[in-house]
Amino acid sequence: MASSLTSLTDEARIVFDTIGGRAAGLVNPSLRIGVTGLSRAGKTVFISALVHNLIHGGRLPLFEAQKSGRIARTYLEEQPDDAVPRFQYEDHIRALVEQRVWPDSTRAISELRLTIDYESASGWNRMFSRGRLSVDIVDYPGEWLLDLPLLGKSYTDFSRDVFELAASPVRADLSAGWRKAAAAVDPDRDADEMVARDLAEIFTNYLKAGKDDSRALSTLPPGRFLMPGDLEGSPALTFAPLPGLDDARRPRPGSLHAMMARRFEAYKTHVVKPFFREHVTRLDRQIVLVDAMQAMNAGAGAVADLERALTEILGCFRQGRGSILTDLFSRRIDRILIAATKADHIHHESHDRLQAIVRRIADRAIARADFVGAQVEVVAMAAVRATREGTANEGSNALPVIIGTPLAGETIDGERFDGQTETAIFPGDLPAQPGAIFGDHGSSHPIRFVRFRPPKLEQGASGLTLSLPHIRLDRALQFLLGDQLA
Repeated sequence: MASSLTSLTDEARIVFDTIGGRAAGLVNPSLRIGVTGLSRAGKTVFISALVHNLIHGGRLPLFEAQKSGRIARTYLEEQPDDAVPRFQYEDHIRALVEQRVWPDSTRAISELRLTIDYESASGWNRMFSRGRLSVDIVDYPGEWLLDLPLLGKSYTDFSRDVFELAASPVRADLSAGWRKAAAAVDPDRDADEMVARDLAEIFTNYLKAGKDDSRALSTLPPGRFLMPGDLEGSPALTFAPLPGLDDARRPRPGSLHAMMARRFEAYKTHVVKPFFREHVTRLDRQIVLVDAMQAMNAGAGAVADLERALTEILGCFRQGRGSILTDLFSRRIDRILIAATKADHIHHESHDRLQAIVRRIADRAIARADFVGAQVEVVAMAAVRATREGTANEGSNALPVIIGTPLAGETIDGERFDGQTETAIFPGDLPAQPGAIFGDHGSSHPIRFVRFRPPKLEQGASGLTLSLPHIRLDRALQFLLGDQLA
């Protein structure tokens, strides 16, 4: 799909940017890692924990370069892209460590450069390399990535696809008001700014309702309708799909149909294309964070929608390995990590089951996206572990529990927590058969869990605060960086 998203002019600019980046990399080797995921999947927390553990020498036994003592120093440097906001690492760590609150979610693109001084494991490499790698971490909302398929669609295609999806069982009640309002409007009527604004507002409210915890839907483009940033109120965001359009019938000049189609094209030209050209095509590696448990909690329909979103996301990457020649002109993503987050919300006995469930979702998405040529790994993890494990006696049975401080307002069996009280919770078990979450066995297998505050950090014998605890962050680091530090 990615090859169909750009024009010849776009490709020429991509080649020019890539050649410049490769030339700079001869002097200062760098690796660009994209971090994405749909809202509340934990992108901000993942980046903050990754950097914190590397800078402070966290417990990363499966990250070979650190385990073997070959990393001399890890530190932050000035990022190379002056026009991209900096990822506010220090603010996020302060929220996690001092205030014990989760940092604000990703609302726009940001970047951070982390530099690693290391000693290569190869004597040959030590002769020719000073052992320094700059890792540029690019944080961006998954909702923006889901806009990329729009580049291959006309306004009529877009409208038809949105209405078809909106009528599906899991969305029909949410979209009823918007579909009724749209059906009452004649696309051939004269363009009217207030009509366009009202339809865009009702359409946006439907998209927002799909993100509620009870629905946990994932495929909700256009992404900027949910995260408008500085484009809020602009004509490029003041449009909506219209029903009953026909490709064979051109919109009448001056009609509402013509206005909506023009603004849809403006959205693609001024919002979607620059994001793809200037950011996605410059990535070397990618991690996609998935909150599968929230989708499972909402039922089989939400899981199917997550799979649809993951299919579209994977189809947008330029993946695979190139040759020495082609790599000079075009970057390709050669490794993708799909990470199921919030593994700390369940007992470790269910971690492999969570990983198997996400592997099932990913396998189906990879097959449907015709995704080949890159290494893809799946891991269940928690970038910051908010709980610890224990056992609780229930009669003659010892139940495996997780212990932590639920967020203020969370409830368990009618008990409402104040955000200060630690408690032990039996989270239940994930299904042993991954297909159960798709309803393959007649059940959506809902999972119920509560959200916890970040943990109190331990202190070592010297009184220094230790690094953020995690689950399998070291596996993620080894997959994303291990070969570059060999």
